[in-house]
Amino acid sequence: MLEPPGRSAPSVLHSPEDVLTTLSSDGKRRWMYPTETKGRYHFRRKILAWVLIVLYLALPIIPIKGMPAVMLDFVHREFSLFGLIFYPTDTLLMMIFMVGILLTVVLVTALLGRVWCGWACPQTVYLEFLFRPIERFIEGPEHVRKRRNEGPNTADKFVRKGIKQGVFLVIAILLSHTFIAYFVSWSTLIEWLQRPPAENWGFFLLTSLVTGLVWFDFAYFREQMCTIACPYARMQSIMLDRDSMIVSYDPNRGEPRGKFSKKIANQIEQGVLPAQGDCIDCFACVRTCPTGIDIRDGLQMECVACTQCVDACDHIMDNLEKPRGLIRYTSENQLEGIKTNIIRPRSVIYLTLIILIFSAFTLTLTSRDAFDVNIGRVVGEPFSELQDGRITNRLRFRVRNQTADPLEFDFAPGTPSSMVMRVVGAAPVSLEPGEIKRIEVWVIVPREVFSETSIDASFKISFSDGTVLEPVYTLLGPNSN
Repeated sequence: MLEPPGRSAPSVLHSPEDVLTTLSSDGKRRWMYPTETKGRYHFRRKILAWVLIVLYLALPIIPIKGMPAVMLDFVHREFSLFGLIFYPTDTLLMMIFMVGILLTVVLVTALLGRVWCGWACPQTVYLEFLFRPIERFIEGPEHVRKRRNEGPNTADKFVRKGIKQGVFLVIAILLSHTFIAYFVSWSTLIEWLQRPPAENWGFFLLTSLVTGLVWFDFAYFREQMCTIACPYARMQSIMLDRDSMIVSYDPNRGEPRGKFSKKIANQIEQGVLPAQGDCIDCFACVRTCPTGIDIRDGLQMECVACTQCVDACDHIMDNLEKPRGLIRYTSENQLEGIKTNIIRPRSVIYLTLIILIFSAFTLTLTSRDAFDVNIGRVVGEPFSELQDGRITNRLRFRVRNQTADPLEFDFAPGTPSSMVMRVVGAAPVSLEPGEIKRIEVWVIVPREVFSETSIDASFKISFSDGTVLEPVYTLLGPNSN
């Protein structure tokens, strides 16, 4: 199609600045090749990372009171957390616990910034201490890998990448199966693995999906999970304040920047050149950043507080025989010479709420009954009348054993004293730990008991451990007046 006279085809508008460090101004992906910088923070993060990795793999295996340390059984609606069993009736407990965890994250962020992202987030832990080291081992250091990726396709290139992706896929399979084990247990998982996929196609599809997501994340998406997908980075502006500890560059000490050499240092001493700051503009902090930012530009959404730039800058300062800390954990107030206040209204409010919430959680947990009893009416007629004039209500008792021991229980009438109970099935009823059973019971009372259309009746449920519960339920019947 011809363009009208005087008009040209539209062109892509190029911004003078990049939209994100991982994206070019035209929206194309910019691959990151962060160099690994070893130092005091890197060593500590590495120890913590492998503790967390081992913990993740071990929690579905370690038995506590006959159950995995962590088991989230949605099918049977039963959660096992370090020996504590939670059931559907414990919704309030779980809600209180989750609110407490959320407030704890907010408090930690207000005090220590994004320490979670850089030190404990699975995205950072697995990418920086498992997948990237494997990549360096197979494909070489960053500058070699970048040159090879940007160069022509060769047999060596395909072989290295094939081996790397194969290893990544094996790790993704292991991580995905461990993830599934948190919901079905390893014993069930191993049993399913020994059968054809068609017998458990739902599990097979779910595991395949999780494997694909893990592989895609760590083989391709990588730091974009932090810079694009994760909402936590966008929430930090409302959780941080000027007293929050962040990884930051000290411009008071580092500016003005300038290249360093003995000749320049001598000229500065002689007054030929003006004094310059400690930053020699070496870009070591930029090369080592996993999200590609320049920390010297200030706090940025893409910063995950991984402290790689701190270790890199400290190494340069050591070589220049200058004090460390040009890039360090600090606060905006401290950079401006104002004392950092750890105890401030925000932190006090958060801490108070956390204490109250977890106190309520502990109190509710310790006062939780060993048995959960729920009474409901069987669908059908609200009541019926026998030939002798007595009134019957057909009820369903749902009883759950929330102890760690197998028990038995039986029913007995409470009030009114003239009430008779007929249990459908054998009695007493046995219950395994965590088991729930639904028992139908015919409740029979004389007609004259009903002065109104309903009465409150009590029942005695006796357990073999000596516990006796007396729940109350409303019986329906005719008005005898």
